[in-house]
Amino acid sequence: MRAVFGLVLVLGMGLAGFAVYMVKNYMTDQEAALIAERQRAQASVETTDVYAVNRDVAYGEQLTPEDVVVIKYAVDYLPEGAFMTEAEMFPQGPEVPRAATRAMIANEPVLASKVTEPGENAGITQSLQPGMRAFEIKIGASSGVSSFVRPGDRVDVYWTGTVGGGAYGESREITRRIQNGVELIAVNQSTDPELENDEIPRTLTVQVSQNDVLGLAQLQTTGSLSMSLVGAGDTTEASVVEVDQASLLGLQQLAPEAAPVPQAAPQACTIRTRRGAEVVEIPIPCTN
Repeated sequence: MRAVFGLVLVLGMGLAGFAVYMVKNYMTDQEAALIAERQRAQASVETTDVYAVNRDVAYGEQLTPEDVVVIKYAVDYLPEGAFMTEAEMFPQGPEVPRAATRAMIANEPVLASKVTEPGENAGITQSLQPGMRAFEIKIGASSGVSSFVRPGDRVDVYWTGTVGGGAYGESREITRRIQNGVELIAVNQSTDPELENDEIPRTLTVQVSQNDVLGLAQLQTTGSLSMSLVGAGDTTEASVVEVDQASLLGLQQLAPEAAPVPQAAPQACTIRTRRGAEVVEIPIPCTN
């Protein structure tokens, strides 16, 4: 009996050892397969070093070497304007930082479109395209735009004022669209596109040509400017639009009444005669 018990015990221990051996081999094979798969994945996707921020960065913050880190990025999906070397990121040395013109989150690649040139601060001048000028327009609650406008949006600009009068005919008040789809580069003197201000804008700064600046300055002094927001994907070619109160309400202008023709006063003929000390005029029929 004891011999049978011993035989069963030895057989059980052998089976347990064999099971442990098989599990160990299976885990080893799985780990080796995983390593091989990772190596194949790395070999199939070519990567390169790029600079990224190592923390959340807000608009206007400066970027120093302590704020960036080198990460691996797929070459096929590398965005335009990425910095791949320290010489590109800080061409004037680490003591001359850049400033963020867009908010960035941690591990996001730093792009040339999201930072200023070394030593410059984020502002309106960084948003202006070559040959363009910034023009500030004062607006109010009835300007046609809401508190949702942000730098980078596009708007149509309208002018309301009085035209005519004098040698130009009868004066009338009109509203005309004078600019189509101009870009906003600042709202309430802030160029931050992530502006979180629900206050109604008081000033909007648009990007226009030099000639357009002259026109807007002239029109702003002779009337009022208002704006309407253009959709992000709207590419409609806008034509000149002009309305006045009469055309808007469908009123017909009445022709002025003709002035009455003055009638000549009846001609009276008289003769004078003296009656004693008194001179008297006596009416008589008129003759040619």
